[in-house]
Amino acid sequence: MEYFVTKNQKRLRCGITTGTCAAAAAKAAAALLLLGQEYQAVMVHTPKGIDVSVPVFLSLDTEEKAAFMVRKDSGDDPDVTNHAEIYVSVERIPEGWERPERSFFDERFPNLILDGGIGVGRVQRDGMEQGLGQAAINAVPREMIFQAVNEICGLAEYHAGLLILVEVPHGEELARRTFNPRLGITGGISILGTSGILEPMSERAIIDTIEAQIRQFQAFGGKNLLVTPGNYGQKYISEYLHLDLGQSIKCSNYIGDTIDLAAAYGMQNFLLVGNIGKLVKLAAGIMNTHSKTADGRCEIFAVHTILCGGRAELVPEIMHCINTEEILQILEENGLRQQVCGSLCGKIEEHVRHRAGGRLAFGVVLFSERFGYLGQTAGAEELLCLFRKEK
Repeated sequence: MEYFVTKNQKRLRCGITTGTCAAAAAKAAAALLLLGQEYQAVMVHTPKGIDVSVPVFLSLDTEEKAAFMVRKDSGDDPDVTNHAEIYVSVERIPEGWERPERSFFDERFPNLILDGGIGVGRVQRDGMEQGLGQAAINAVPREMIFQAVNEICGLAEYHAGLLILVEVPHGEELARRTFNPRLGITGGISILGTSGILEPMSERAIIDTIEAQIRQFQAFGGKNLLVTPGNYGQKYISEYLHLDLGQSIKCSNYIGDTIDLAAAYGMQNFLLVGNIGKLVKLAAGIMNTHSKTADGRCEIFAVHTILCGGRAELVPEIMHCINTEEILQILEENGLRQQVCGSLCGKIEEHVRHRAGGRLAFGVVLFSERFGYLGQTAGAEELLCLFRKEK
């Protein structure tokens, strides 16, 4: 396929989701089984409204069953599943055959049954859209697969039962590099995609994963959310704050979106723990901390240094620093580190309170690799005590 988007003044080629791959393979398998037509590529209509031609490769051809493989093309977004082989078989269902309890059925397509096989994950925790034990094939891909096979059934005037099985031979290995183990999905990858098109550097996929984690907390009755941007934060939470990582989620750069989602799902308490190199941006109201969105770290430190009585000569020193650890060292040498970090925490509290809009209680804890604990907002201590009691 050749579909492009422009981001940061670069023209980037889009890819296709695992859901689109599965729909294409299913359509090709159904066409061979019911129409006797073998395709090298099939057209899939995606929810984004774009028709894509997807190359397909024959895997199995018998009177009762056909299967095709699609090799996932992630475009200019080389994600974990790039080049993964998605196999889908379509098989005639004999009379008297009973539908497996955990398979998918849609009343709009009464003759079709969908399930996942080898390498497709199984849901083992509440809070996901699928039921316990069902294959991790999300709602939009399920509909795409059903629609694709139903289209062929219409052409063939075929109304008897068909079993559609999605498999990913190396899916279990790939899944270890995804969020699936953390989400309670075992045995393989998920078949995903809300638009059918994989846009490079997609924020949506990350935010959707954050939402899935929060939804699981809600499903288990959780009201207290421990949040950190990434691995450094999790290490600090575990080794220095001695809190249970089982209560934590990663928010990456999307702090504002995570606050919004936490409030929307009824969370009552929100404790954010992170490295000052990322969280200092909150002091300027920057709620997406990705460097491509905004930086301003030196400028923020420089302003708060002056506000705390620092000499004007420190400003150019700070502005020439390449990271926050260097800035903290300058502040330490001038006896200003604690005061400036306190000032930053005050401003962070102001901006986070504004984003939260009174919908939940919150606290923020700052640390650095070199100096360790740096400071916290006014509400953080109460929440730290709360999480320690829950441990």
